[in-house]
Amino acid sequence: MKIHSPLFLLGALGVLSAAGTAAAQVDTSAWKCSACPFPKGSSGTIEAGVGAVSDASAKFGDYTGLQRDGAHLVLGGSMLYRGEGGYFADVAAADLGLQSRSLSARTGREGLYTLRLGYAETPRHLSDDARTPFLGSGSGVLTLPAGFPAGSTAAMPLASTLQPVELGAKRSRFDLGASWIVGTHWTYRVNLRHDVRDGTQRSAGSFFSSASQLVAPVDQVTDQFELAMSYTSRRLQASLAYQGSLFRNGQESLTWANPFTPIIVGSGSGQLALAPDNEFHQITGSAGYEITPKIRASADFAVGRMTQDAAFLAPTLNPNLPVTLAGLPAQSLQGKVDTFSGSVRLTATPTDRLRINASYARDRRDNRTPIGSYPALATDMFLGAALRSNEPYDNTQDRFKLSADYRGPGSVKTSVGIEQDNRRRNYQEVVETRETTLWGRVSAQPLENLSLTAKLAHGDRSRSAYGVSTWIDSPQNPLLRKFNLADRLRDSVGVRADITLNEKVSLGLGVDYANDDYDQSTIGLTAARSVNLGADLSVALSEQTRLHLFAQGERIRSDQGGSQAFAAADWSARSKDKVDLLGLGIKHAVIVDKLDVGADVLFSRSNSDITVDTGVSANAQFPTATTSLDSLKLYATYKLKDNLSLTGSYWYEHYASKDWHLDGVLPATVADLLTFGEQPPRYSVHLLRLALRYRF
Repeated sequence: MKIHSPLFLLGALGVLSAAGTAAAQVDTSAWKCSACPFPKGSSGTIEAGVGAVSDASAKFGDYTGLQRDGAHLVLGGSMLYRGEGGYFADVAAADLGLQSRSLSARTGREGLYTLRLGYAETPRHLSDDARTPFLGSGSGVLTLPAGFPAGSTAAMPLASTLQPVELGAKRSRFDLGASWIVGTHWTYRVNLRHDVRDGTQRSAGSFFSSASQLVAPVDQVTDQFELAMSYTSRRLQASLAYQGSLFRNGQESLTWANPFTPIIVGSGSGQLALAPDNEFHQITGSAGYEITPKIRASADFAVGRMTQDAAFLAPTLNPNLPVTLAGLPAQSLQGKVDTFSGSVRLTATPTDRLRINASYARDRRDNRTPIGSYPALATDMFLGAALRSNEPYDNTQDRFKLSADYRGPGSVKTSVGIEQDNRRRNYQEVVETRETTLWGRVSAQPLENLSLTAKLAHGDRSRSAYGVSTWIDSPQNPLLRKFNLADRLRDSVGVRADITLNEKVSLGLGVDYANDDYDQSTIGLTAARSVNLGADLSVALSEQTRLHLFAQGERIRSDQGGSQAFAAADWSARSKDKVDLLGLGIKHAVIVDKLDVGADVLFSRSNSDITVDTGVSANAQFPTATTSLDSLKLYATYKLKDNLSLTGSYWYEHYASKDWHLDGVLPATVADLLTFGEQPPRYSVHLLRLALRYRF
């Protein structure tokens, strides 16, 4: 136990008291508070320079905006202003020379009002090597050049018609908001958000036994808005808000020409509906009240409604099928779903060592969409004899939680709890599931330099009777148990140790284990297990150098059973996933307050194996899917002047993957499947940046 600090403080206070008379004669008129917040005037930084990317890669540029090779502008910075009377203004900008640019601004008067403005772009780049013979990519209509249709992909003139196509979209987000304080208790706020997504994405369409990958357009706008008010006093805090979201799609459908010779007359083109226009509105509220200094209650709720009333497309483009738009039960879905989410919580502290927490939460989805009978069309080729009805899914979830936290004896801290999760559904094989979870956690510091934490949990999920779906055409095996509806026993345990080896070295070690047992399932998921090991090390090599090292490994295994004969299980499969991470970071002040350098290194390896046992032959194993990532980042800052620095960075990243879904599958590899021919992504990219940072 350390006692020197309090004794030193008492001694220092005694010395100050004895010197009180002399201190009273000191002239303090010229003293300044160098650490006081909100200095008046303007300050900020501006960074400008140039960067260069060695190679083009969609995977490397996904989210980063660094998908192209060549030079790009490095530009960003921030500015703060503090004026008299509490006036302030903040501006921040980053990556202005890239598609991942962002800009934000904030101004107002402290304690009275705030105005906010923001803009950000997020690029998605999905493929480097997608190719298609379709014309009109990015629009709602895809046509084909001369030479189509054909009986198979081998007979198609792909050598002369395939063309590269860009898959990806950009999201542009505009934010506008304001908040203001009225009196000493009330705050009001208004927030607006406008999201625009523009580009393309993967899609697919089929005609019975043949299928094609398609480029679907992305032309979407989402507007969100919020009006809110809140009240705050010493014992009561409350808020009330209205939130709305409007989604609009500039493309209602995707129409494509059939590249395969039609089996049925009239099936030369198909049509897919894209995401329909829809709206969501809700009222939210929350409140917290201090009943006594040791008892606090809180609650929140959200009541909402989702609607979707976009007009139906024509049931088919095949003029030879006897069904039209007029023959549908309605001209639109008239979709309507009411939502409710609410919770109440109570926290009590009967003693300084004991705290008790209790809560109840309900989430309710009430689907009020009308049920209609619709013609069953199969890929614009066949009309089913029976009508099909839509299924308005409802679900209700009730969660009860009770826990207690206790401190003592000594450094021991203990927490125990019980949780109950009840769910009710319709139009599913199981009406109700009930899951009870018991858990405990204990932490202690047996030594001054050692902290230990252990946690344990056991969950038991049971269900009502498991039925068989009668509302779908193809019946399911009555022995099938879906993993989210089946009986399940879940156990988990975790241990963590943090060790301070000395004043310069600290070490952390942790292990987590989880096991799911679906003991009543013979067809479907039957077992799942995961083990996670982690370690981290921090070392202060000197006053100028710090080192951080971490390693993590995870193993996941799952088993499932199946039946080819629509009876008892006659085959099984096992999947094994392995993930390993190793990282290193170092920071070093080469010249104190002049030159700082650093490095971050990351190695990641993962693989996935699937083995199938049919019971009649040697186990069949799918090819191993693998992913590897090696990343090296170097950075340095050299101070040219007190307000001017030169910054530089180097980033190397190598990524490689193998995926049997894609490996070697070219546009004409499968006779009745026209693909993009995409291969698993691989890249090696170097990124170099050099910039000046000016501080004012």
